[in-house]
Amino acid sequence: MSTRKASTNMTASPRKANRRRFGRAQADHYIDTYKQVAKLHEPTYCSQCGATYGDGRWRWMPHPENAKPSLCPACHRINDRYPAGIVTLTGVGALKDEMVRLARNQEEAEKAEHPLNRIMAIDDTIDDRLEISTTDIHLPRRIGDALRRSYHGKVTEDFDEGNYFVRVTWHKEL
Repeated sequence: MSTRKASTNMTASPRKANRRRFGRAQADHYIDTYKQVAKLHEPTYCSQCGATYGDGRWRWMPHPENAKPSLCPACHRINDRYPAGIVTLTGVGALKDEMVRLARNQEEAEKAEHPLNRIMAIDDTIDDRLEISTTDIHLPRRIGDALRRSYHGKVTEDFDEGNYFVRVTWHKEL
């Protein structure tokens, strides 16, 4: 029979959920059909937008001469007209042009570091309403937060985990 005393080391952290176990990362809980399953040949460049793939990510930089052409996931989404996010703005009134500029500024700030995060289209054909489609799920939230800070109003987010899609809605009573 062992008389070994239990350790009372309080500095050890308890095991937390959603952490790495046994050296393997946990599987994602959503499926993005446009996400690349395997790493591309490096270097690769997007023949449509010019982004370069290297060190496991897409960046804005000149591509080497030996780079292979391919299509980045953002350009693929744009060509297929299949957005990952939609921002719907209602109650815009006469501020429609200002809100489009705000959305474009948010896109430029995001796109500088993340070339795959872009605005696909802006539909302003309906009075008092804008609809902005994006190639990722992060840019819509960023646009919604900027609208709330600048113009107040109510922002709601609806993330569909099963389909890698987010819908952000902004509304302000006139």
